[in-house]
Amino acid sequence: MHDRVRQEIATAAKKIVIKVGTRVLTSADGTLNHERIAILGEELHKIMAAGRQVALVSSGAVGAGMSRLELKQRPTDLAKLQAVAAIGQSALIEAYDQTLRHLGCHVAQVLLTADGLDQRASYLNVRNTILSLLEFGAIPVINENDTVSVDELLTTFGDNDRLAALVTNLIGAPLLIILSDVDGLYDGDPDNRESQLLSTVARVDESICSLARDRVSGISQGGMTSKLEAAQLVTRAGENVIIASGHKVGVLDRILAGELEGTLFLAQGKTISPWKRWIGLAVQPRGQLKLDAGACRAIAHEGCSLLAIGIISAKGDFSKGEVVSLIDEHGTEFARGLTNYVRRDIDRIQGKRSEQIPQILGHLPYEEVIHRDNMVVLDNV
Repeated sequence: MHDRVRQEIATAAKKIVIKVGTRVLTSADGTLNHERIAILGEELHKIMAAGRQVALVSSGAVGAGMSRLELKQRPTDLAKLQAVAAIGQSALIEAYDQTLRHLGCHVAQVLLTADGLDQRASYLNVRNTILSLLEFGAIPVINENDTVSVDELLTTFGDNDRLAALVTNLIGAPLLIILSDVDGLYDGDPDNRESQLLSTVARVDESICSLARDRVSGISQGGMTSKLEAAQLVTRAGENVIIASGHKVGVLDRILAGELEGTLFLAQGKTISPWKRWIGLAVQPRGQLKLDAGACRAIAHEGCSLLAIGIISAKGDFSKGEVVSLIDEHGTEFARGLTNYVRRDIDRIQGKRSEQIPQILGHLPYEEVIHRDNMVVLDNV
């Protein structure tokens, strides 16, 4: 069954990011499923042959390493875990290369860390590299660099949902497809026969996030919660997301034909600029500013800059030019932006009028603490 909205989204998506989860790529015993990778390769080639560009965010490195080393349990020692990931990376990219090479597709390995996208220069370098690979007709196979990514490796196992969202926003892809071990988002426990699959989600809010039913296994810990967070990141940038089962043969064909497969998360408003994507959706905030109701309203609804008089308090150790989070009086984040002032100066000028700043600091470097051109509103308050 086809859907008009899905058909329009699929037709417009000439550039696509596809994320494949660990459970999709591994067999029941945790070993790499080469047959599934071969099927996935055929589907990717078909998409490329239709004139689209594809970036693949692939989990499974640690699982592939465990498979190659014939390990039955995931190591708990960090150094050993990183070593397993390094061995698994080569096995994973080898499997993709063998599958796609005979189809005439080039495969390129790209290893990233989330904090590597915080710096504007490296962010642009990664963006230009991936876009160049797509122009060459290659498929970038992107994974988190587990051998150096300490925090992520300790807390997750092949969970690249956030990374997939960051890559989608990085290259401005109109569509992110997350292939998981479930058919999509259900209105209840997926194991309950009475639960219904949600075909379309207009907005990822608290009611939608409350539907997440995560389960943890020895192979993967990236559940529905992380997928909803990824969907929120992408839809805020004005792009669309589909979560569907990666175990179904031909699932990508059906999605790109506009069929009712999985759960579609609709874009929120217009596509935002690459500059504001980086500020609001890629960089981890270095601090936090709590604003009064008037400042929140002026920023969220009137497109105003942030002035010192609207700031109630500040948290964090941040410098000029770093991204800070803007929260309302209840502690809810609604925007992010580049601050023109360091933390110690904000502590001195918060709640003051702009004309008072020269008397306090000895000069007036900027009238605005954050200019509206360097700010992204995430949610209206």
